[in-house]
Amino acid sequence: MAIPHPGRSSRPAPLDADLRAEPGSFRDPANRVFHAGDDVLRALDETAAVHWRALAGSAFFPPLLAAGKICGTEELPAGSAPAAWTAVLRHERIPFVSHPYEWSFSMLRDAALLHLEILGAALPAGFTTKDGSAYNLQWRGTDPVFIDVGSFAPVRDGEPWAGYRQFCQTLLYPLMLGAHLGLDFQPWLRAQVDGIEPDQMGRLLGGLRRLLPGVLTHVHLHGSVQRRNAGTSTADVRAQLRAAGYTRELALATVRGMEKLVRRLDHQPPATHWVDYQRTCGYSADDRAGKERFVTDALTGAGRRRLVLDLGANDGRYSRLAARHADYVVAVEQDPAVVDQLYRALRGEGERRVLPLVMDLADPSPGGGWRGVERASFAARAGADVVLALALVHHLAIGRNVPLPEVVSCLAGLAAPGGRLVVEFVHPEDPMAGRLLANKPDGIFPGYRRDAFEALLAAHGAVEDRLELPSGTRTLYRVALGLSLIHS
Repeated sequence: MAIPHPGRSSRPAPLDADLRAEPGSFRDPANRVFHAGDDVLRALDETAAVHWRALAGSAFFPPLLAAGKICGTEELPAGSAPAAWTAVLRHERIPFVSHPYEWSFSMLRDAALLHLEILGAALPAGFTTKDGSAYNLQWRGTDPVFIDVGSFAPVRDGEPWAGYRQFCQTLLYPLMLGAHLGLDFQPWLRAQVDGIEPDQMGRLLGGLRRLLPGVLTHVHLHGSVQRRNAGTSTADVRAQLRAAGYTRELALATVRGMEKLVRRLDHQPPATHWVDYQRTCGYSADDRAGKERFVTDALTGAGRRRLVLDLGANDGRYSRLAARHADYVVAVEQDPAVVDQLYRALRGEGERRVLPLVMDLADPSPGGGWRGVERASFAARAGADVVLALALVHHLAIGRNVPLPEVVSCLAGLAAPGGRLVVEFVHPEDPMAGRLLANKPDGIFPGYRRDAFEALLAAHGAVEDRLELPSGTRTLYRVALGLSLIHS
């Protein structure tokens, strides 16, 4: 399959000293992901290469590839593989890598359904997946895509799905937290890279909650089987299943049952202040029109943008605007209910250039997993051409007590070298800032001033443009980061 990759030749990059191992790919010794220039490569050992060629020639895999449900993949010519590997694949590059604890409920559910759809297509064709992790999926805007091509392997009768436990812990159980308990799953997944253990879920879903959909089978029975087989080898478990008549057909029926269960799970979070923020935030029609013109000019000033971050995106008004002038937009918002609402709206609109993510910018995603680098931090993944920080600074500086120099430094640090920062400063006398200040002791924010803010911007680059909105209590700035010349 040809891999779409605008702006570069289809000729593979030479695999030389530029080859860099992906920190999040090391747990499967049969294959590993590397980067060479802009290429994303997967090196395969001898067995994995045989499996890949059988997979590529199967009846089920090419249609999923063509439909975009599996990331674009092609095998490079013989002799391209790095030393000690048999073959190498080149994958489509995902526009922005995200983690499951940054997704909303509907996003996690759609990712789970795609995982099950792919497994349901693979089993009748004689394949299974070795993994069931939510980290095997990524996004093109609001389209989930399966990325772990190295996870496919031939299936043998009598063997359970090896990825069942991971699927439960990183996909099914988090969905159950929302559907059955009304809890946001994001903190749970962020805290444990391997997800939620059956025993943890069992303690939460005891008593009459055992009768809730899927709980008895996939939580309590699953946990009981794990405890019973704790001292039993995998080979013995497989032998027991074969002796009990466990077949590929039973495995497929289990997958279809899980798909029905996942479709039934739903979460309707309570309404929050942020859900209706655009209506209540107090912009006049003139303010809004001026703001949109300023943002549009900033986005179109130097050609099409590769990546735009919209921080504090709320309902995605400016993310949609940015998507007209950028290849990809990441819309970050702290409220899971708002992100879920935005995701559903974007999906309904068919918008594929905006990825909504759940994240508290006062506590952004850190590095996680093995040695803290297996899952890259948000800052490490950012590197945007343009960072939009509209009506955000006062929430961080006043609402979350983050010193203004720290706020500006953080926002500037999320841009690529030579990038732009488009930022809005809400003056202390603005009604929204006044509400936040009213809850603070007198004098705690003497440094929250327009002149202090402008001095901080100037320390990070050149202020190319500014606009005071008609209301007179908000000012927008466009900053060329890394430049020292100040333009009036």
